[in-house]
Amino acid sequence: MNTIKLYGSDWCIDCQRAKSYLQENNITYEFIDVDLDKEATAKVEAINNGKRIIPTILINDKSYTNPDNPTLASALGINEEGTVQLFGADWCPDCKRAKNFLDDNNVHYQFIDVDTYQWATDAVEIINKGKRIIPTILIDNKPFTNPDNTVLREVLKIDIEKEHKVFDTIIIGGGAAGLTTSIYAQRDRFDSLILERKNIGGNAYLTEKIENYPGFTEISGPKLMARMEEQALTYGATIKTGEEVTSIEKKNEIFNVTTKGGMFFGKSVVLATGSTYRKLGIKNEEELIGSGIHFCATCDGAFYRDKEVIVIGGGNSALEEGIFLAGFCKTVKIVHRSEKFKASETYIEKLNTIGNIEVYLDKKPVEFISNNNELFEGIKVKDNTSGKEEIVTADGAFVFIGLIPNTKSFENLVEMNAQGFINSHGLAETSVQGIFAAGDCREGAIAQVAAATGEGVLASYGIRNYLKQ
Repeated sequence: MNTIKLYGSDWCIDCQRAKSYLQENNITYEFIDVDLDKEATAKVEAINNGKRIIPTILINDKSYTNPDNPTLASALGINEEGTVQLFGADWCPDCKRAKNFLDDNNVHYQFIDVDTYQWATDAVEIINKGKRIIPTILIDNKPFTNPDNTVLREVLKIDIEKEHKVFDTIIIGGGAAGLTTSIYAQRDRFDSLILERKNIGGNAYLTEKIENYPGFTEISGPKLMARMEEQALTYGATIKTGEEVTSIEKKNEIFNVTTKGGMFFGKSVVLATGSTYRKLGIKNEEELIGSGIHFCATCDGAFYRDKEVIVIGGGNSALEEGIFLAGFCKTVKIVHRSEKFKASETYIEKLNTIGNIEVYLDKKPVEFISNNNELFEGIKVKDNTSGKEEIVTADGAFVFIGLIPNTKSFENLVEMNAQGFINSHGLAETSVQGIFAAGDCREGAIAQVAAATGEGVLASYGIRNYLKQ
């Protein structure tokens, strides 16, 4: 549980002030009197380099020496609208998005790392009925599971003025294509706004290791995307995360871009919304998502350290993520419906050198299996040749079977093909003048970071030509 220890003494004025502040805000704490406890005195001196300074407060083992009330508010998430505790992890993209939103709006919150404290992981699972979903945020002890910015804005009563500035271009999507478009637009002295519904970096951010991006023999997806984001900000881009676009309308040559949180205005628009992982569509999949079934090894793989996992798929992503998981999981079982993998030879060769990877080829997934507590237990597969069914057991599963374009919000706006990919021509131009498309959401796109950056450059040239007309 959340532990707060206040080392002090009854005669200490600052101790009285700190105790009163904690009590006023209904914060439970343990008071340890250094006048009565020699070990407590030694503890205080050890924390403060030999100095006996009180109050010294420990919050989950992190020490604060005579903290003032604003410091306590920041450390414990105390606000006028309630106390905010964010259960998450440093590697979690949605945790980063929520933290950024709270920071941007000067909301105090206590961050509790589920990787550091087992009690925090247990609390998250109890709140979410066995599912390990982060961020889970408590606002005055009321739980909110992975709340988007709109929910946080409403619950915390955050008053955000609508943006009335007219940007030269509004880029919807903060992946490699969107960031590159922004970098090039800013260098051309065009003001750009990036609206990202989740976190900057897109699917590349969720990739543990990238080995085919020019200039880097090897670099992590999060690090590469962080560098692109930093470059865009350095050139003057405006970036807003947690902003899901609901509609785009052109009025008097200005595009009105509406999100769940407000409205933004631009002279041009770039659709760089990327794609989402495809689901299998088999029995029990929906019920077990987040409770054993995942689509991002970088996001959720850490939950399965020293455990057994299943990877479903046979392309580059499946093998790449399977190899990544094998680095810390006990066993990785790769299930693929065909007789041969369709991944590149580089991945197949590397796969054969790893001892804790098991391969199940020519097996069609039939249904996911859960135990009596409705928790993940494995997957039932059917042999395509013999028709025999078997259950492959594990602690969790990761599905990597392709991507679906994130274009549903724009299906009545621009022309698309039957699969929902945006049709484009020339300099990334769509069927609507002033709207451009780049990255994985575009028809014919190659789902690679290097390709996405090239498309971002192309879109920036389209913007330049359009705005100069």
